[in-house]
Amino acid sequence: MEMALVIDPDKCTGCRQCELACSSRHTGAYNPARSRIVVFDFQEERGKFVPYTCTQCDQAWCQQVCPVEAITNENGVKVVNEAICVGCKVCTIACPFGTINYDPASGKVIKCDLCGGDPACAAACPTDAIVYTDIAVQGYEKMREWAAKTDTAPQASA
Repeated sequence: MEMALVIDPDKCTGCRQCELACSSRHTGAYNPARSRIVVFDFQEERGKFVPYTCTQCDQAWCQQVCPVEAITNENGVKVVNEAICVGCKVCTIACPFGTINYDPASGKVIKCDLCGGDPACAAACPTDAIVYTDIAVQGYEKMREWAAKTDTAPQASA
């Protein structure tokens, strides 16, 4: 079973509880600026919010470019070892999604580590816009939803 964060922006209300839970879990303080998940607010879309965090890429560019090998793969989760990280920010440049960031307070980079298998962001989300689930099951459910919306049955000709 492969677990992952699944984010449904249509359910996000922009409450930012995920950011607070994340920063609290990792720093002991409610400080969204130090969160590993960010809720983007698209003003032009009138109330459209999109939570975004590391997708734990299979071939993680952040990990590949780290000159001191501070980013390791622990059961599919890319984790930053703060004791090794020198804060050079090369990984932040390499990430095509912009989900690894430099934390000026620590002088190191920060990224989602799925909270060791118990993501605080998912637990804090009141609308289930962020869930931690088996991605195989999630994929099946998405296909089922798509099939229900799509009428692909052949039409009888008269």
